[in-house]
Amino acid sequence: MIQFTDIASLLKECGDHDYIPVQIGAREVKFIADGRERLLQVACQSGAPMVYSHYYDAQEDGSRQAHPCIEYQAGSLRDDFDFGSVVALNCAAVKGAAKLIAEREYADGGWYALRLALSQMGQLLLCREYLYEALQTDHRLSGQKQHDYVDPRRRDYQISMEQAVTEYLKRTDALAPVEKKSIEFTDVEDGQPLVSVVIPVRNRVSTIADAVNSALGQVADFDFNVIVVDNASTDGTAELLGQIKDPKLVHIQLDGSEGLNIGGCWNRAVTDKRCGLFAVQLDSDDLYSGTDVLARIVEKFRCEKCAMVIGSYTLTDFNLKILPPGLIDHAEWTDSNGANNALRINGLGAPRAFYVPLLREILFPNTSYGEDYAVALRLSRDYRIGRIYESLYNCRRWEGNSDAALSVEKTNANNLYKDFLRTVELEARKRLNRN
Repeated sequence: MIQFTDIASLLKECGDHDYIPVQIGAREVKFIADGRERLLQVACQSGAPMVYSHYYDAQEDGSRQAHPCIEYQAGSLRDDFDFGSVVALNCAAVKGAAKLIAEREYADGGWYALRLALSQMGQLLLCREYLYEALQTDHRLSGQKQHDYVDPRRRDYQISMEQAVTEYLKRTDALAPVEKKSIEFTDVEDGQPLVSVVIPVRNRVSTIADAVNSALGQVADFDFNVIVVDNASTDGTAELLGQIKDPKLVHIQLDGSEGLNIGGCWNRAVTDKRCGLFAVQLDSDDLYSGTDVLARIVEKFRCEKCAMVIGSYTLTDFNLKILPPGLIDHAEWTDSNGANNALRINGLGAPRAFYVPLLREILFPNTSYGEDYAVALRLSRDYRIGRIYESLYNCRRWEGNSDAALSVEKTNANNLYKDFLRTVELEARKRLNRN
C-alpha cells in the first residue's frame, strides 16, 4: 500500500495497475483479515473511481471502536470529508482526473482537488464493511474540533482548498452567479420595531438570562425587541423569563405539540406580526460582545442593501475567557468568491441577521442543525451577503453545549444533512446557469 503525498507521485505508482490501495493521512493502519483484498475486490467489481470503507478507531490500549463513514454525494464538497485512512483508487480514473486539475501547488499535495475531479469520473463508493483499523491520535471532543476548518492559523491551507473547489465548480458549471440583487428595504409599519433579536430556547435556565440581558442592553437610535421562543422548557426557563419585566421582551411559549425544532422556532418568530424588519440571531447560551451590535448590523444592511449580514465571533469558555483559536472571522468569505467557498465549509459565522420580508418567503427548514446554513446558501445564490469581520459575538463553549461531545454517529448525521443541503444548492446553481 502506498502513502499519498502528491498527484505526480501517485500517477507514477499507478503505472499499469487497474486499482491500487492508497493511504491518506498519517495514522497507523492495520487491515482486518482479508480487508485489503476485499477493498480491491469491491473496487474492481464496481468500477468506481474510488472505494472507501468503514473502519475502526484503534486505541493505544488495544481496544477499538467502530467508525462508520457516510455516503458521498454531489454536495460532499467539504475538504474534511471523512474517507478514513485507506482508499482504493481506479488508476484510469486517476489519470483522467489529473488531466482536469490545473497545474498548481496545493497545501495537501492535491488530494482535495483530485478527489473532487474523481467524483466527475463516477460515484465515489462506500463499502459498508469494516476493513481496517487506524490508530486514533486525535482525542479531542467534537466541540473542540468543530472550528478547525476556519482556524486562522491555517489560513494558507484554506486558501489552497478554496482554489481547488472554485476550479471544480467552474468545471461543473456550478459557480454562483456573479451579479447579485440589491434589496430595496420597505418601511416599518406603525408600531413595528426595526430589529428583532430572535432567541430560540429549550431548557437553558443557567444561560438564558445572560443572553436576553445581552440583547436588551443594546443601544440604538431605532426601536427593537427581543423575541424568545421557548420550546416547551421544563427546567425553569419559562419562569425565569417571566421575571424579566421589560416591554421589549416578547416571550412566545410553546407547549411542544407542534414538533418544532430550532428552524421551526425561528419561523414562528419571523412570521409573528411583532417581528421587525430585520431579525438578528442570538443563541440561548451566547452573548453579544458589546452594546452596539444591532446598530452595526443595521448600518451594514443599509450601506450594502444586502439580504443577510453575518458577523464574526470569539470563542470563549462559560466565564468569557478566550479559547483558541479566539476570533473566528470566516475570512474565507469574500465579495468575489464567498458564495462559492460557502459550499466547501460548514458554516458562515455569527451573529446572523436577515431581511425579514425575504426570509418569510424562504423560511427555515424545521431542523436543529444546519437550518441557518440552508438559508445562507439559498440567499447567497441571488443576493449580496454583508460581512463584518470584527467580533460581535461571544460564542461560549461549555459542557452544556449541544455539540460539545457528539458521537461519531451524531457527527455523521450532521455532516450528511449539510452535504444534502449543499447537493440541493449545487443542483440549483447548475440549473440556473443552464437557463
